Amino acid sequence: MPELPEVEVVRRGLARWVARRTVAEAEVLHPRAVRRHLAGGADFASRLKGQIIGEPSRRGKYLWLPLEGAHASVLAHLGMSGQLLVQPHDAPDEKHLRIRVRFADDLATELRFVDQRTFGGLSLHDTDDNGLPDVIAHIARDPLDPLFDDAAFHTALRAKRSTIKRALLDQSLISGVGNIYADEALWRAKLHYERPTGTFTRPRTAELLGHVRDVMNAALSVGGTSFDSLYVNVNGESGYFERSLDAYGREGLPCRRCGTPMRRRPWMNRSSYYCPRCQRPPRAVPA
Repeated sequence: MPELPEVEVVRRGLARWVARRTVAEAEVLHPRAVRRHLAGGADFASRLKGQIIGEPSRRGKYLWLPLEGAHASVLAHLGMSGQLLVQPHDAPDEKHLRIRVRFADDLATELRFVDQRTFGGLSLHDTDDNGLPDVIAHIARDPLDPLFDDAAFHTALRAKRSTIKRALLDQSLISGVGNIYADEALWRAKLHYERPTGTFTRPRTAELLGHVRDVMNAALSVGGTSFDSLYVNVNGESGYFERSLDAYGREGLPCRRCGTPMRRRPWMNRSSYYCPRCQRPPRAVPA
């Protein structure tokens, strides 16, 4: 599933190619693509017609297109395979095209939502006074947000009485950090994924947040991480951060820091990748 860097890459593409354009018509080609819009596809299309798309926004992994003057936004759930593509009008339809949005201008491009596995979708939601869709008001700010409060995060982290990777993936504490970038940041910080949050000092928390930001910015600089053809930017291009991963997916390969073979352990229906030498487990946690 796309994490913060991948979603931010898409957001930037939409800001360049879609913002300030007026919707001429929207076409829903598969009902599952608007299943979170409870009024259905016809209502989604009719409400979108004539609206002006504002500056695309993001919080963590959540992306939305504000509708200027409407106190509403189109929230995009990319799911496992959702893609927002800007394509020429005459480009052949993708096999898994679910929604098409055409604009009332002469730029000859349209916005397409393509989703092979149909886990994602688009939906219309009211927004609060800050322009945030009401259904994601509970989501915490992400570490690249200028208003992210490091001190408040440390206090909440200590109070959570959990383990550090669980906390990094808790969207009510910090948003946008998924499995890949959690493993990468923890490797950089030399922290085991089961380290108790109650043991973190302010300097240790600050150091970890620095690594989280560094790894996300590094991923952003090369377009994010693409393990297959399902994650692409709005122009259909893949990201290249997979080539720079230090932990995730490197089971059995030498740690880039000490040379010890990397390990993988099942974790919450996912996997955790770590170096058993650099990231020593806390007591009572199997190595």
